[in-house]
Amino acid sequence: MKRRAACTCGALSVETDGEPVRISVCHCLACQQRTGSPFAAQARFPRDRAQVSGPSTAFMRTGDSGGKATFHFCPTCGVTVYYEIDAMPDVIAIPVGVFTDPTFPAPTIEVYESRKHPWVTIGGIAEHY
Repeated sequence: MKRRAACTCGALSVETDGEPVRISVCHCLACQQRTGSPFAAQARFPRDRAQVSGPSTAFMRTGDSGGKATFHFCPTCGVTVYYEIDAMPDVIAIPVGVFTDPTFPAPTIEVYESRKHPWVTIGGIAEHY
C-alpha cells in the first residue's frame, strides 16, 4: 500500500510503501504542546520504506521520557510532516493527520495515559501505557 503525507502547502511530503509498523496515540505533555491538541496520533514506518521530498526545517525536542526526537516541518506553512526518534534510527514517524485519509488504520497503542485529559476517549485501543 502506497500512501502520501504532506504539509498544507504541499512543499514537504513523504511517500510510504507498505503498512506502518506501529500506529499510536500519545498523551504526553510534549506532544500536546507540539500539536496544540490534547494528544497526538502517529504512524511509524521503516525508514527504507519512506521517501521524503521537499525542504524542511528541523527542531529537536526532549520528550517526557527524556528521549530526543527531531521534528521536520515545512518552512512555508509550518506543518510537521515527519519526525525521527533518536532511539529508533530505522523508523520514521509521521503524524496520522498529514495523510489526510479518514480511512487510515486506527491506532492500537496508547501511551502516557497519566497525562490524558479526562474527557478524551479513544475507542479500539489494544495496548495501554
